[in-house]
Amino acid sequence: MSKRAIFALTLAALLTGCIGSPDAPQRTPSRGTGASITQTPQGRACLSGLGATQANFTPLPDQYFGAGCSTVGTVRLGWLRGDEGRLDVANLGPVSCPVATALQRWARYGVDRAARQILGSPLARIETMGSYSCRNVAGTTRLSAHATASAVDIAAFRLADGRRISVVADWNSPSPQTRAFLRTVRDSACKRFGTVLTPDYNAAHRDHLHLEPGGMRPFCR
Repeated sequence: MSKRAIFALTLAALLTGCIGSPDAPQRTPSRGTGASITQTPQGRACLSGLGATQANFTPLPDQYFGAGCSTVGTVRLGWLRGDEGRLDVANLGPVSCPVATALQRWARYGVDRAARQILGSPLARIETMGSYSCRNVAGTTRLSAHATASAVDIAAFRLADGRRISVVADWNSPSPQTRAFLRTVRDSACKRFGTVLTPDYNAAHRDHLHLEPGGMRPFCR
């Protein structure tokens, strides 16, 4: 292959890599191993724990998208489980098994119960802004946790009585009950995720809660 051809291929690869925009188009998998979370002891243990929560989910095959982006050890959540029944989840793509487990526990013990106790209605659905996205952390060259399906962005909560509580519209709501509900679900998230970012953190999070597990230094703001 000529040097000119090699240069052209290299340039094309660079131009299709991760960029720092949340609206970047998703890349076609460059390699799928066919392997899945069910084929490792750690993966099977996580699936067993997730199954015990009664969440509905499907294990997914591993996929590699290049530039460090991948969905490895992930599941697709059909619905979550509340105290008294099913909790729907909207616009959620593949998520790592630890994220799914933390999300399920938060939804039931943090969000559903807070909705009942503070707002007087059970939770019906959690609306997300997605999970996997091949991109960097805004303003940096560091790969986002979204690039490995290890984070979820939460936009709003739909209650059984029809009310919709959104982060962007209600974080500073004139209703003290609504504000208390959103602060309570934030505090609950901080107990279950290593990184929780809210509108109090910066303008980039004015319309969602960023939830990300793990981390040596938990950060909640």
